[in-house]
Amino acid sequence: MPEVHVQELWRYPVKSLQGERVDAADVGPEGLDGDRRWALFDASTGHGLTARRLPDLLFASGRLRADGRAEVVLPDGTVTGDDAVLSDWLGQAVALRAAADVRGPRQYLDPVDDEDGGPWDAWEGASGAFHDSSRIRVSLVSTGTLGTWDRRRFRANVLLAGEGEDDLVGSTVRLGTAVLDVVKPVSRCVMVTRPQPGGIGRDNGVLKTIHRERGGALAIGALVPVPGRVAVGDELVPV
Repeated sequence: MPEVHVQELWRYPVKSLQGERVDAADVGPEGLDGDRRWALFDASTGHGLTARRLPDLLFASGRLRADGRAEVVLPDGTVTGDDAVLSDWLGQAVALRAAADVRGPRQYLDPVDDEDGGPWDAWEGASGAFHDSSRIRVSLVSTGTLGTWDRRRFRANVLLAGEGEDDLVGSTVRLGTAVLDVVKPVSRCVMVTRPQPGGIGRDNGVLKTIHRERGGALAIGALVPVPGRVAVGDELVPV
């Protein structure tokens, strides 16, 4: 594949919230350090919350404190980790929980067939960090694949300058000092159509185009057999 390198690195401390751009990050079996280590849960049902069901989540941001705990920046600028404040914002009782404190299956309740207002279905997320799939710990997408689409819709950890990442599925690559096994394309859902801060509007055409032209997938997902450190500017090298 043509030479590609890391243009941006992102971690998302709280599942479904906006994330943090970083210059470098340690990468281990659970993905980027601090990525998706926290999530909001419905206090009455125990279901994890995602922006597929609660689009308002995308208008808050998660960030890590110096002590490693997560806090939430609400749309009005309030910074909090208090469940009562978060519950008041969302209009329902919620709890901010760390992956390390959640034992057993993580159940989420999301729309069936990506239709708003349709039936809901429960599904089980990965163990460990709050990733949707147990086969994805790091996600990567290139500027060539995105074209004119805003990369924020797709919430990838690694934005690559270049193109051709789809051809890496089934291979092993080195990124910085980490080694990644690229195991699958990333399937896409209604979340990529959601409005977000910064002028990103609702656009159902994004998902329709991905299904029509790319078989429903965009970006690639990888596991991390060899931990290491990745930084902006690092070249992706097939092993």
